[in-house]
Amino acid sequence: MVITTFLCVEGWRAWRDYEHAYAAAKDSATNLARATAQHAEDAIRQVDILTDALAERVEGDGLENMNVPRIHALMVQQSKIMPQLHGLFIYDAKGRWVVTDKDITPETANNADRDYFMYHREHSDRHVRIGEVVQSRSTGELIIPISRRLDNPDGSFAGVLLGTIKVSYFVDYYGDFKIDDRGALVLAMRNGTILVRRPFMAAVVGQSLSESEIFKRYLPASSEGVAEVKAVVDGTHRLYAYRALNSYPLVVEAGLSKESFVGPWRHDLLKSGLILLVLVASLAGFGFIVLSQLRRRMEIEAELRLAHVAVRDMALTDSLTGLGNRRRLDIALAAEIARARRQRYSLALIMLDIDYFKRFNDRYGHTAGDECLRVVARAIATSLKRPADLACRYGGEEFLVILPDTDAEGAAQVAADILSAIRELKLEHLDNPSGIVTASAGVASCVPTTSQTTAVGMIKAADAYLYAAKHAGRNQWRGEAAKPIKATAFQQT
Repeated sequence: MVITTFLCVEGWRAWRDYEHAYAAAKDSATNLARATAQHAEDAIRQVDILTDALAERVEGDGLENMNVPRIHALMVQQSKIMPQLHGLFIYDAKGRWVVTDKDITPETANNADRDYFMYHREHSDRHVRIGEVVQSRSTGELIIPISRRLDNPDGSFAGVLLGTIKVSYFVDYYGDFKIDDRGALVLAMRNGTILVRRPFMAAVVGQSLSESEIFKRYLPASSEGVAEVKAVVDGTHRLYAYRALNSYPLVVEAGLSKESFVGPWRHDLLKSGLILLVLVASLAGFGFIVLSQLRRRMEIEAELRLAHVAVRDMALTDSLTGLGNRRRLDIALAAEIARARRQRYSLALIMLDIDYFKRFNDRYGHTAGDECLRVVARAIATSLKRPADLACRYGGEEFLVILPDTDAEGAAQVAADILSAIRELKLEHLDNPSGIVTASAGVASCVPTTSQTTAVGMIKAADAYLYAAKHAGRNQWRGEAAKPIKATAFQQT
């Protein structure tokens, strides 16, 4: 009877441990995919924004009237501060190099035969294009081309503006993750063409995953998910988490080999079987051994939980400012509205926008603009006194602050404190009438009592007050406490 009981308990425990191991592996793969997707999106977005600004400047001056030394100096500066950037290039309508961040421009260099050049020459769309990996003609490195079309004033093709990202930038980042030797991390185009893969092999770059189960079966149905499939590159069975990027036609895959989580479980099962034999012979030692195993397992689970929290926090944090990102804002605001509705307390939202920030970027450059965003973000964060208050970067130079259990008067005071803290930074801004960096804020609050109160509605209300503050002259806040405009309904229309 005792042996039967032991066998039943051990069988149940083994099955539970397998389920836990599978769930932990699934969470790890999902968090890896989320982190690598965010990393890729941030790296490409920075180059996208930079090339967009450069294209606007070049087209405004015209290629013939372009100040080449000035553009070259700007390209060199940006290349130094963006670690992912391999180079910046401007080609004329015939593919000849006009200016680059490189010190030397080969006289006979011509990129008219590149795929991205031919695409832009034949297509008039102005969107950024991500191309397949190519070998740089200036350095020999493997690079990912990020390109956009340049037009003449009459709309005719003037050339191509190209920013290239080093493949090694992603290889180094993927190498920092502690996954098993047979695990894999992949960055691919939406058509399945591999751009980067860990473990890295140059021969794999450019291969297609279009016939893989994830691309054929899972991606068409959902932009993210988890699937246990056999890899088409090396034939390894892995548990994959996949995720399509929101802003760009790219897909990331994070795969853990099945052996990486089944192996330890199998090893633990065999060990438990030996322990069971010992227990049958000596019940006296049973308690000590089981307690030791349970303590060790609890420690491992605690370590895994901490690792999962760290990866999750990485995916919910804005890489530039250190504040919460848009995803964290969406999650937190929905949760706070539900909590305020249950507990019937007031919830406030502050939307802030840095005044004349585009002028700041135009005068001082994007590097100074990024530093301005970081400093302002710190000022906002230090102005919040309660652990429950949350500051997030909403996008560009806009920030949102969630204030649980706060009425209109309290939110107005917090908004005033934040604006004062930003002014006290005394950051020079000669294109601002105040001569320093300032911000405007809109304050919205409500007591959610029905399902009509939504995150979208609250954000719209705060945005309306922000617009009123800017219309009134900037460097101030507007909200219900000041009674400047008619209250906005907190419901999505």
